[in-house]
Parts: sequence; C-alpha cells; structure tokens
Amino acid sequence: MNANGNVSAQWDEARQLGQLFMMGFDGTAVNDQIKTLITTYHVGSILLTAKNLESVPQATQLVLDLQTLAETSGHPVPLLIVIDQENGGVNSLYDETYITQFPSAMGVAATGDKRLARQIARATAEELTSCGINWVLGPVLDVLTNARNQPIGVRSFGEDVGVVSSFGVENVKGFQEGGVATCGKHFPSYGNLEFFGAPTDVPTITDSLENLSQNALVPFSHAIAAGIDAMMVGGVALSSNHLNVMHACLSEQICRDLLRTEMKFQGVIVSECLEMEALSRNIGISGGTVMAFKAGCDLLLTCRSMSAQEEAINGLTAGLENGMIERSRVQESFSRIMALKSKYTSWTKAFSPPGLDNLNRVRASNTKLSASAYDSSVTVVRDQKQYLPLNKVILPEDELLLLTPLVKPLPASAAFRQSGEVSRDQSLSPRPNYATDIMVMTGERVFRNFGRLLARSRNGRVMHASYTANGVRPQHEALLERAKAVVVITADAGRNKYQAAFAKHIAMLCRLSEDSEGSLVEKPCVVAAVSSPWDLATEKSIGTYLCSYDFTETALQALVNLLYKDQKSSSNASETTKRLRRPSQARQQWLVEHYRDDRDRSALNTLLAAAQAPSRPSSALVKSATADTFQLRDELVEEAHFVVRNSSTKELIGFCATYYQKAEKTGSIGAIVVSPGRRHQSVGHSLHDRAIRALLQKQGTSKFRLGTHLPNVFPGIPNIDAAEHKKLSQWFSRLGWKISRDTTISRLAISDLSSWEAPDGLGQSLAVTDIRYDLVHGQEFEGSVMQHVQRNAQSDVQVLYKMALSNKEGCAIIRGKRGSDGSIVASVLLYRSQSKLAPFVPHISSANTLTGGIGAAVMAAELENKVSLLQGLILLGVRQLKKQGIQSLLLDYMDQPLALPGLKNMGFAVHDSFDEIYSSPEDWKTP
Repeated sequence: MNANGNVSAQWDEARQLGQLFMMGFDGTAVNDQIKTLITTYHVGSILLTAKNLESVPQATQLVLDLQTLAETSGHPVPLLIVIDQENGGVNSLYDETYITQFPSAMGVAATGDKRLARQIARATAEELTSCGINWVLGPVLDVLTNARNQPIGVRSFGEDVGVVSSFGVENVKGFQEGGVATCGKHFPSYGNLEFFGAPTDVPTITDSLENLSQNALVPFSHAIAAGIDAMMVGGVALSSNHLNVMHACLSEQICRDLLRTEMKFQGVIVSECLEMEALSRNIGISGGTVMAFKAGCDLLLTCRSMSAQEEAINGLTAGLENGMIERSRVQESFSRIMALKSKYTSWTKAFSPPGLDNLNRVRASNTKLSASAYDSSVTVVRDQKQYLPLNKVILPEDELLLLTPLVKPLPASAAFRQSGEVSRDQSLSPRPNYATDIMVMTGERVFRNFGRLLARSRNGRVMHASYTANGVRPQHEALLERAKAVVVITADAGRNKYQAAFAKHIAMLCRLSEDSEGSLVEKPCVVAAVSSPWDLATEKSIGTYLCSYDFTETALQALVNLLYKDQKSSSNASETTKRLRRPSQARQQWLVEHYRDDRDRSALNTLLAAAQAPSRPSSALVKSATADTFQLRDELVEEAHFVVRNSSTKELIGFCATYYQKAEKTGSIGAIVVSPGRRHQSVGHSLHDRAIRALLQKQGTSKFRLGTHLPNVFPGIPNIDAAEHKKLSQWFSRLGWKISRDTTISRLAISDLSSWEAPDGLGQSLAVTDIRYDLVHGQEFEGSVMQHVQRNAQSDVQVLYKMALSNKEGCAIIRGKRGSDGSIVASVLLYRSQSKLAPFVPHISSANTLTGGIGAAVMAAELENKVSLLQGLILLGVRQLKKQGIQSLLLDYMDQPLALPGLKNMGFAVHDSFDEIYSSPEDWKTP
C-alpha cells in the first residue's frame, strides 16, 4: 500500500480480508495451524501468549520464523506480532535471564512518579522489540470505580480517574518511544462489573452511558488525545436506562457511535476474543464475526482453535459475498491496519531485530530501574506502633513467623514456570476461586523464596507455614507461641474471605499474647497485602499494614527490603511511608463543555432554582439568579462560561461563570454552582480547573479574582456563617487560592424604608463644604460620568455605570463635584427592582417588596475625606429612594470598613459579607 492509502495490485480481496484478523495458535514453533493461517488465509496479525513462549531465544526464533513464513507466502508487509505484557503478574514473555520484571500498573501508580511510568513502558517496549515483537496489548485504562470487588485488580492504575488518565498516557508514550504499537483496554471499562447468572456468562456494566462518559471513559479520551494506536473493545454486556447491549464488541452503539464518532478515535478497533464461551454459545463464531465487523471493529481476534478461526474467516467472507458487508467497509478497516503497520513494521525490522546483544546491553540499567520502581511502590498504609523495620523490635536470635495463603503462582514468576501451568486466560477471569482450584500451589511453593529472603535479610530463623480456609489451626497457635513477631501475607482477600478472617484472628492473638510471667505483652504483627491493596485497608485492628501490589519475586524482594532493613541503612520506615489512595478520596474528572445559551439556558435556570436550598447559607447567593444574570455582553469584559451536563437528559450538573476584565487584565470566577445531588463528586473541581485553564490562556493576565462586582451573585467567600466560611475557604485553598481576609466587603440593608428617618443633624455633619451634589440619569451625561468612572474603577463597575446610563427610567447617578472646577470626584448608583441592573443583582430582583439599591460607589483616589463624602452620597441616595416609594433598600458592595459605624448609625444593618480573594496566575502554572 502506498502513502495515500491506495491498494496496490498485490492486495487481492482474500489478502485484504486476512489482514482483518488477529489469531493465535498452540505450540512453541511453527506448526500446521499457524502455517495455514498465514499462507492460506493470509492472517496479518499473530497473538503470542505464554503457551507459545518459553524463553527469549525461543521467542526470538519463533517470531523470525513467522515473519519468514509470511514473506515467502507473499505477504506484502510484515506481520504484527502481538503480546500481553502488562508487567506485574501479567507477562506472556517471561525469562529471568533477559526480561526485566517491573511492577504492576497499580504498583507503578503507587510510586506517584509519572516519569517512572514512562521509563518502564519504554524499557518494556525495547525488550520486546529486541525479540521482534511490535505490538503490546496495553495499557490497561480501566478505572476501578468499584475497587474492592473487581477482577481487573492491580492491572489497573487505580480508582482515581486522574491517576489512571495521566499514567495511562505516560504508558502510551513510553511504549511508542520504545518502538511498539499500543492498544488501550478494556473499552468501555472493566472497572465496575456485575456478575449475574453462570460464571461463563459475560459480566455486565450497569452504569449509564452518561456516567461512563463522566468517569470510566475519561482515561480512554486522554489516551486518544495522546495518539494511542488501537483500542480493544471488551466482551461485556451493558444494561441501564436507554442502553441494552449484549456484547460491547458487537455493538455499533459502542464501537462506532461512541468510540469512533463521539470520542473521535481514528485508530484500529480490536474486538475481544470472539471465541469467548458466552458469545460463541449464544451467537456463534461466524455470526459474531460479522456482527463485530459491522459494529465497527477493524481487527477481529480469535486466539484458540483452528476450527473457530476458519469459521470466523468464512463468516466474514460470506458476509462480504452476500452483501451484508460493503467492500468500502473492508477498505476502511484495511487502511487503518495498513497505517498501523507502516508506522511500526518493515521487513528490515522483521528480519533484523536488536536481539540478545541489545538485551544484554540494557540488562543492568533495566534491573536498576526495576529495583527502584519496586522499592518506591511498596506502600506502608499504617504502622501505628512503629514496628518497621522489624529489626527494631526483634533480635536476630528471636524467631519470626511467616504465614502465607495457598495461591496460584503469577504467570510472571519462576514458580509458575515450574508448575507447568501455561495458559492465556490473563484478561478477565470473573470468578477465580483460589481456595478450590485444582491447580492451586501450596503456600510454601509460591512464597518459599520469600521466606528465604526474609531469613537471609534478618540473619535469623524464619518459621514458614501456610494457611487455608480452615482458619487458625493448633499448629499455627504453637508456632505463634514460639515467635517473637509475625508476618501475615494476604493475596486478594476481597474475593478470598478466609484470608481477611485469618489475618484478623492472628492480629487478635498477638494483642493477647503473654510473657513468661503471664502478663499481656503485645506481639508485633505485620500484615502485607501482595495483590489488591484493599484487603484490610480499612481494618483498624491491623496496626501495621503494607501493600506490594503483586507477588513476583522482585516485588517480594522489595517487601523484604522494607520489612527488615539492614541496621546500617540510613533509611527508616517513615521515609517510605505513603498514604494508600482510598476509593472515597478519589477525584473524578468530569467532562466540562462551553456553555451554549441556545442549548443550556433552560437547564441552567433549573439548576439555579435547585441550588437555592435553604440548608446551606452559601446557596442564598444564587437566589433568583437566572441564565440572563451571567450574560454581560459588554466589550469591556470577555466572558466564558462552562458546564458539566448530561447530554442525554440535557440536565446541567454544574455551571461556572468566568470574566476577563481587559483593561485590568484580571480574570474572575463569578460563580460555581453544582446540583445539590452531585456535590462532593468533584464536579466543582472539574469546573474550576477548566475555568483556570481558560483564564490562563489570556495573554498578560496580571491577577485572578474570586468573585465579581458584576454580576453580583458571588462577590467572594461568604463569611456571615463561620462554619460555611471555613469549609469554602479550605476548599478554595486546596485549589490554589491564597486565602486571606485583607479585603472584606459587605452588603447592608434597610428592611423598612417607609418608617426610616435620618438621625437629627446627620446631613450637616456629613456635609463636605467644597462638594456640590446632583442627581442625573440618561445617556446625555455619559461623557463626564464615564471619564470619572474609567479613571477610578475597574471594568465590571464601568459596565454597571454604562447599563445605568442607558436605563433612564430605572437608574440614576448621584454625583459629587468639586466646587472649584466642577470635576466629578465621587459617584454612586441608584436603581430599582425594575431596572436593567436588577437581574445582575439577584437580591434586588427577588425581593417581594418594592426594593431599591445603592451601589458601585466610585471615589477619586486623591480625596482625603472619603468616608464623610461616601456617607453623604449614600444619605442622599436613601432619601431619594424613599421619596420614590421604595420600601426596602440594599446597599451593595461596601469595602470601606471605616464607613460602617456611620452607616449603621444611619439605620443600615449588615445583610451579608464576603472575603474578596486575589491570587497570581503563577499559583496555577506548572514548571
């Protein structure tokens, strides 16, 4: 195929169809099955699993033989050689001599080092390309939204959407830099599965498509933006309102509408293995193949039996011949696969891989990288009584008891190879039963080397015993009596409940142990989870709790390093202690879109009405605010508003208003509103982050402000209620705002203006002899008024005055002019609930009585008698509004604390007050 995607003469229809399949085979050398697939059916992608790979030399030769077979049988381009190599316990290619063992995805995430994640992915890819492998099925992008009961386990980066997204992107970049193609899995997520019916039935996603788009799909979106090459659509059902999908990889709604159209994915879509029992039983291989291809899959996976593979090929061929599949559709998928091959394959690469020499060259650096990664990943969740390292609490001559469960060895381990158990089921095993599986190995077998390493590290005796679902037996109690300390290992106790019960029982016996004189002396007990970190994460009775995220030999060596450090080491346990991320602490990354008035106006009005809950003092800020409240539409201010929305129901979940004052180069957040039912789900965080990113894009921004004069919905952090103020201050502080109370602004009110009378003599006391006052309204006064306002006020106040001047019937301005030259030195606005300004000051427009407002006082900087002049202006304003029959009055935005006593003496009471917060753009810019 040439660069523009035209098919050359050597690509006949049969060869094109062969490129649409990825297939596996049994055996460690070329056999009749794979020979037929490559030569007769022209299959262009070969999946190699642990059953095919014994060692690096054998794997390298097998790949070379496969590529040679492809070339001699007339393949115009090399094969894609595909492998599962996720690290941790899922490695199809394992060789202690040449292949480096790295932590699982969750273990890498536990280091908190995204740079390390990229380095590990690059190192893994370089080792694979040395063997001629050019495609890895990874990274896993599933978010464990139900972390405690999901089979995907430590293969995921975790339960935090942001962590999975960022580490997933780094893996994509690292793999690609190392020379292998990438494939995200398992779309649309295996992070929250329900298991109904028989164990062989497909698991079900019960989340709605909208919930998935706001949580589980976020890492896939980030990976697409980062240029991931392919996406594997899983073999799961989806069942929720408006969504009923039997198999995701057979669904046009999932493959084409969601992944291809809505998420804009342009790469190769790979189906889950079409030989899965539930699919083949209910639909059949042939029918499933046609359905998957019509749904939008480009590459169809069948990885086991020759009969099923031939049925799949014949089914696709029949679909093409009978018109069910259009030839243009074949060209579409064929072109995507050819583009992938052109990027990662060539005959030169296929026949000249870097080989063993390159693996020997990188071995030392990769081993060092692995050790560093594992040491950084092992997590101390709790060490309440400072038992770590154990050499602090027991002597070399004391006996240490190690208790380990009966578990199957991980595929990426020497014990696994020794067991002779080699299979490919590394993707999704919904209901493993480690306690009863006939292939379960003894605890002594899997953890034997761990006990030896521990004994060698402490230079003392380690008693090692396994435990089962039978619980604590007399032999355990006898060993516990002899031991001075105990280490209990759990491996996925969430699904093997006996392990958690056993560990808690042992911990209790340690607390109740007695010395030789019969006194209670608590015996040090350490519990280490070597698979899922949530085994006993919340069990406070386990005082010392560690996590290693897998139990490969390298992971267990890192665990030994932490448990029993050399006494000469300068390190201590606290230096490696990390906080385990809990599901309740996860921050979701919501999809934030630009507000569109034509689309979102009605939904925003509904959201604002719902947010006026009387249970929260801050909710009163949006009282009677509407969608129009936030639309200034003035050339002095650039406005950009954002929403989190349910695209199906059109409901708005959250709203954020931002404004940029051009003259002052100040960016402001004018409101953040979240639906009451969606609070504490990171909606506000996502809106805030998007708003800050938008404001940071403004060139030359000098400062950020939390709150605005206009619209007057959220002037700042409300402090009328101490508890609410503390909560909001802490929230904004965590987001990066420099919280202080240097600028406090107040809103004052006179609730009954009809009975109000000015104190005797107040007018004379406030008179400033060289100032003359007048009342004006209408645009004929715009020139002189706006000159004064532009010199002395910010853009949002200028917009207020422009609105007032354009609204002659509803607004007026009191001016204070210097008698000597007639120049304006002070001004204040008057307005009524029917004025143009009222919608931007919801407290005015929402009042049940005829309400007026005084606000936006502007004073010349050079004035010396500002307080008296301000109070005089306001007094004149109150008298004017009372004369007009106004019944109640709001004095808005008073930031002159020296004026407050006089205003209270005038009859005003504090209505509410706020902290106006400013921060620098540098507070959010990263190096």
